[in-house]
Amino acid sequence: MENNITKISWLLLTLLGLIWGSTFMIIELALDGITPFWLAAARISIAAVITNIIWLFSSRQLFLTQSKDWPTLIFSGVFATAAPFIALSWGQQYVTSAFAGISMASVALLILPLSYFFVVSEKITTFTVLGMFFGFFGVVILLGPEVFLTSKETKETYGRLACLFATFCYATSAVLTKRLPAIDPIGLAAVSLTSGAMFVIPSAWLIEGAPPSVSKQTLIYLLILGLFPTAAATFLRIIIIRTAGPVFMTLTNFQVPLWSVFFSIILLNEPFKISMIIALALILTGLAISQMSEIKKVIKVNSL
Repeated sequence: MENNITKISWLLLTLLGLIWGSTFMIIELALDGITPFWLAAARISIAAVITNIIWLFSSRQLFLTQSKDWPTLIFSGVFATAAPFIALSWGQQYVTSAFAGISMASVALLILPLSYFFVVSEKITTFTVLGMFFGFFGVVILLGPEVFLTSKETKETYGRLACLFATFCYATSAVLTKRLPAIDPIGLAAVSLTSGAMFVIPSAWLIEGAPPSVSKQTLIYLLILGLFPTAAATFLRIIIIRTAGPVFMTLTNFQVPLWSVFFSIILLNEPFKISMIIALALILTGLAISQMSEIKKVIKVNSL
């Protein structure tokens, strides 16, 4: 399918970045009324129901070829939904939503080395190495020197590591998805969310006990998380990739941390450190350098 980047493509891309960037603020608000594991379980379950209903009415088969790889599909689903959602929900108990959003910018940087080792077609260039260099130091600054110290007074360090673990999960699932045979994108979203729900619900029950009763306000936050950054964003992502291409889709990585910082400061009045600005600048610089050739392709296509 030929890529067709239009003004609508840019509008959808901005909308997707806005939705994903606001996710961390909504999680922060929801955590006031629900435990982290059940937050992740509710978010994934709501989105799974929605995507399965849409897939059911679309009447499409899952695998588009004779080749089927169920283990990779299910494992990728868990790493794309359950594991990162749990890590983010737990981590955001101890870090700001701005920190969580900025950490997501490192997803693309993690994908590069993983793709090199596990996807045959991927190559590492000088730009890739230079970009990873900038990104690595950005992540180190983001973590802060206290991550290397022993402290019994705060769990902030563990919260930071949880957020970065979520980025590793997203990067791993992206690489695993690349290795899957031809598959229907709507079915992929449905199976991914369903497998994530099947993992996170018993985990939440085992670790946090029975589902807690929540207030009306918390329920609204959970519905927003399930509908927009989980279900709706999945379909927006599919539309963008199928019309404008996966390279164009990677530009969301530049938007998400910026939106998360904006919401954190303006709406939540969270504290913000100068080190976070430096880390954000380094990570985005590394991301831009590592994807320089791909970004040039997008700009060239858009100018035609």
